[in-house]
Parts: sequence; C-alpha cells; structure tokens
Amino acid sequence: MSELTDARYPFTAVVGMDDLRLGLLLNAVSPAVGGVLVRGEKGTAKSTMVRALAGLLPSIATVAGCRFACDPLAPDAQCPDGPHAGEGSAERPAFLVELPVGVSEDRVVGSLDLERALAEGVKAYEPGLLAKAHRGVLYIDEVNLLQDHLVDLLLDAAAMGRSYVEREGVSVRHAARFLLVGTMNPEEGELRPQLLDRFGLTVEIAATRDADERAEVVRRRLAYDADPAGFATSWAAREQELAERIGTARELLPSVELSDLALRQITAVCAAFEVDGLRADIVMARTAVALAAWAGRTEVLEEDVRKAAQLALPHRRRRNPFDAPGLDQDQLDRTLAEHQDPGDEDPDGDGPDDGGPGDGGPGGGGSPAPSGPDEPAATGSSEDAPAAPPQQRPGGTKASSPVAADRPYRTRLFKVDGTGRGAQGRRSPAETDAGHTVRARRPQGRLTRLHLSATLRAAAPHQVARGRAGRALVLRRDDLREQVRRGRESNLVLFVVDASGSMAARQRMTAVKGAVLSLLMDAYQRRDKIGMVTFRGSGAELALPPTSSVEVGAARLEQLPTGGRTPLEAGLLRAHEVLRVERLRDPDRRALLVVVTDGRATGARDALVRSHRAAGLLAAQGVAAVVLDCESGPVRLGLARELATHLNGDAVSLDELRADGVAALVRETRSTMTRTTTRKAA
Repeated sequence: MSELTDARYPFTAVVGMDDLRLGLLLNAVSPAVGGVLVRGEKGTAKSTMVRALAGLLPSIATVAGCRFACDPLAPDAQCPDGPHAGEGSAERPAFLVELPVGVSEDRVVGSLDLERALAEGVKAYEPGLLAKAHRGVLYIDEVNLLQDHLVDLLLDAAAMGRSYVEREGVSVRHAARFLLVGTMNPEEGELRPQLLDRFGLTVEIAATRDADERAEVVRRRLAYDADPAGFATSWAAREQELAERIGTARELLPSVELSDLALRQITAVCAAFEVDGLRADIVMARTAVALAAWAGRTEVLEEDVRKAAQLALPHRRRRNPFDAPGLDQDQLDRTLAEHQDPGDEDPDGDGPDDGGPGDGGPGGGGSPAPSGPDEPAATGSSEDAPAAPPQQRPGGTKASSPVAADRPYRTRLFKVDGTGRGAQGRRSPAETDAGHTVRARRPQGRLTRLHLSATLRAAAPHQVARGRAGRALVLRRDDLREQVRRGRESNLVLFVVDASGSMAARQRMTAVKGAVLSLLMDAYQRRDKIGMVTFRGSGAELALPPTSSVEVGAARLEQLPTGGRTPLEAGLLRAHEVLRVERLRDPDRRALLVVVTDGRATGARDALVRSHRAAGLLAAQGVAAVVLDCESGPVRLGLARELATHLNGDAVSLDELRADGVAALVRETRSTMTRTTTRKAA
C-alpha cells in the first residue's frame, strides 16, 4: 500500500455508502469489471471516497525510465519508449489521475512534442493523461459535463485497454489500462445511453437522513480538518488491513469458478431486463467472479449474481430519457428463482433466507470491509425522496388540475443563426475547441491550438533571411497560426408557456404538453440548458431557472396547472429579464426563445399592443425566437404568427413541429418539382 504521506482522507473513515464502497473495491480487485459511475447529489463525499481509494491500491513495478509504466515482467511490445530489454525496474504507487472538465484532447491522449519538433526538427510524442493513468486510477469528476468526443475517447480506451493516437504526423499506440471512475450530479444532466453502457457498474448515492450517522460524518470530518496527518495515522491500521484484503482477493481471482448454472442465471437476468447487446452479460459475469473473490470463495453463488445485477444493470435497462436508472427487484427475484438449481429449492417452501448479499458487510456473504469504530450502516427509505413542490398560483387564480402530456416524439431542429462560441453541444453552428479544423488564423490572445502546417508555411519563406543552419526551424512569434475549428454548440432554450384559461381545454393542453416535452427531449439530446417561464392569471413566474437538468423541466411541466387570464406581456418581460441575467453569467451561451401560446392577450384594454411591444424588446436584443402556435378550431385569428413577426422569429404549428411531418412535406415538394420538370421536358 502506498504511504499516507499526503494525509488523504482514509477510505475506511468514510461513513456508510456501502454500495459505492463495494463497487470501488470490486474494481480494485478486478479492473476488467470496467469502472464505476457514481450518481448522487452534491456534498455526498463522492470525490473523497474515490481519491481515498488510490491509497489502498498496491504499488506497481515499472520499467525504469518508461513514461508509460510498462510492467518489467510483461512490457508492452508497442510501447513508444520501447523495446525494453534488460532494463532495470522501479517501484512506485499507482497514480490517481484526475481529468478536469475543461481538458483538451491533446492533453488526454498526448500529441506531437512541439518543442522538439521545432527546435530539433524531429517527430516526438508527448504522453497525455491516459499514459499517466496506466495501471492506476483515472477519475473524471462531473463526467456528464465533459465534452462528448472526450468521453467517447476515454471510454474506448478503457474498453480496449489501449490508446491510439493518430494526429499531426504522429502514429502511436500504447497500453492504457486503468480503473475508470466517473462521478456526476444527475440534476446537471444525464450521460447518453451508449456512454452509460461503457461504465461497468453504477451506484446511486444520497446523503443519509439518519441524525446519528450525519453527526458521525461531521465529527470525523472536523477531526480530519484539525489534524490531517494525525487522523490518517489513526486509521492507518484499518487501511493496511483493507489493502491486504484487496491483494488477497486479486490472488484468488483466477481460481474462482463461474459454473454453468451461475452463467445461465446471468444471461437470463440480462435477457429479462432487455438490455442491448452482450456487454451487460460480460460485466455481470466479471462482477460476480470479483464478488466471490472478495468474499474469499472460489465459487460464484446466486447471491453474487444478484448483487452483480444490482450494480451492473440499472443504467443499462431500456427506459425513457427522463427516467432515472433503476431495477425492478421483484422481477430480478422471479428470474433468479426460475433458473435455480432444482437441488437448491427449499423443501419447506419458505423461500430464500433473510440473509441477502448485504449480510456480513459489503462483500456479500463474506466478512465486512474494515470500517471505523462503531460506524453506522447506511440507511435509506422512501421518506428520503423529496416531496413535489407545491403549485404556484399567480394572482391567486384558481387552477384546474394538471393534465398528462402526450407521448413525446422527434421534433424538427431549431437553431440560432450565425456562428457562436459557446459550450460544445449539438444544436447551433459555433467555433469550438472540438470539431473539424476549417482554417488557420493569427492567434487572438493566448495561443491554445497551434495549426502546425500553417505555422510552418508562414515561417518557410523567411528561413534563408533568418540564417537557418541545420535542421532546426527558425521561428518568430509572427509565424504562429492557430486552428479555427467548426462544430456545434449547446444553447439556452428558454420556454415561455401560456398556462392561461385559453389553453385549458384538456385535449388541447395534452397535445401542447406533449409538444413541449418533445422539445425538452430534443434539448436533452443536444446538451442544451433549459429554463421555463409560465404565465397565467395576473402575472408570470420563473417555473424553472436555467439548468442542465432536463428531467426537472419535464417534472415541472407535468405538474403545470392552467386557468385564468392571459398576461402575455408579463411572460415576455419575465423572459427578457431571465435572458439578461443569463447573458451576464454566461455571455458565450446563445439563447433560443420558444414561446408556446395561441397569441391571445387579456387584462388591460391594450394588452395585445403591450405584448407586441414586449416582443419588440426581445427582438431588439437579437434573441432567436420560435412561436409554437397552439391555436385550434375552425376559426383562427393568426395571433401567434403575428407575435412571431414582432419577435423576428418563426411560427410553427403543432403539426409542423414533428420531424416526420417536415420530412413528408419535403418529400411531397420534391415529388411535385420532379413531376413539373418532367412535364416541361416532355
């Protein structure tokens, strides 16, 4: 075990969170499990526990001087620092490498060593964070906020155990096997399903509501803050004991037998929950084997299969985008019971023992992991779930009961015109850190993305005049060029929803809510932030401040009441204020305003004129806008389309919102044009 010289918070001193503890330890025993995704609210010690795990991992032997941590007993044949033959070895702790949210691709995978390339005229590779994490831990805090192309790259490396670098004339392959741990707060947005699937296990955590347990957490934290080194020393014996248990389980792992019965149970459970592909089956098998080794057994039991399913399947089951991961325990019990060994059935018909996989500690059937003195067990109940917020009723207007939304559907794409510079996403064109390189330019401020070929072309004509001698290139600051990359950005999609009496017909409001829910799903898939302003009665309210949690927006929409007058002006003015504040907070994130209304305005005598004046205020600020026209019936006034004109935006009916409807219109138009062209040619 590595020494506690840095006095990190001890792993065994963390109170509760048995599933997280177990998930991390199983990966320490068998890195082939594929890592852990930790989902939980802020302030639940997710990062503390992950960082503490690094102190428990056994030290590793490396080839002396190898930047890629090659094992002296089995060096990587493709190591860029190789071949290794007859070189000495050195021992060091396994590294914990933290990946910041704003990291660049060059820093992750490595890149051309520009200093040597320009000074010596040679191609040399500078390793990135993946090389540093080899045979250690790669920790990604707030993984759901990481740019998608980086997440793809990281998880591919984790799945294959190797990093491939093909860039700027450099072609490198090197080993990259690490324990991958990601933490995230679901309120800030979800990962895409295909990325969730790349994490072996997932653990959901929440702060305990037990007063004694919370007091113990605070007590230990205060003791650590007062004397970090002394606190770490007091837990050193327990840390050493747990580290030795990890080593013992690693040695036992190759001897664990996965019987045909256990394998059939694993595959039956995966089939019952309709998970896509076979990765879940493989991860469950590896997890069950690791559980057996952790418990000190050489045979996988049903309790191991059960616990493996609880850790490996929740994030892989098929679900709607706004549903939280979870597992139906009754269905799991039924499936396991249907595939039991007939000789194991209870002759008395009493069912399985009360002792489940959690008995005896987080090992599941074995002795508990070492813990602090009198450490309480983690608790949880349905009472932990937060109650739904009470309905706001502006102006004291009586509201009708909320109606359910139609099923969501794929919508047409709305985007902000022009080229932005916002965060990476999938909606509007933008100059981004990712994306494809479209041109080179002189640096604007600090140089961050060197365009090598453009820099060389700029310097080449001046080499004779600068007295170049030898292979080294003579560069001046004026020669430097930076890359301009074109991709797509995420936007702030602000919904302004009319919840007045004119929208209150149940069938109509069901369709409107279905349309807004579909747009929310589109925002989720395009990595947007969303906000929601509603207006009814005598005023407007900010029902959802701008956030990355689209799930919260869906929940607020579901509970939206209707009734009362139509203060359209108030809704637009409130939207103007929200956008003004957000521009100060995040000036690079452009906004898309989606107004959901039939265009009517009531209240003052000149309510409609005042509403158009408020719309002009938004248009003057250059806000991109779309009006979702909810007017229905045989007689239509066209007020929503008139509002869109004052907003300098587009008006779209509910029927025109559907992507399949737009596609059908395009096909029909193309067909008509083809027939016209044919007739003219004839």
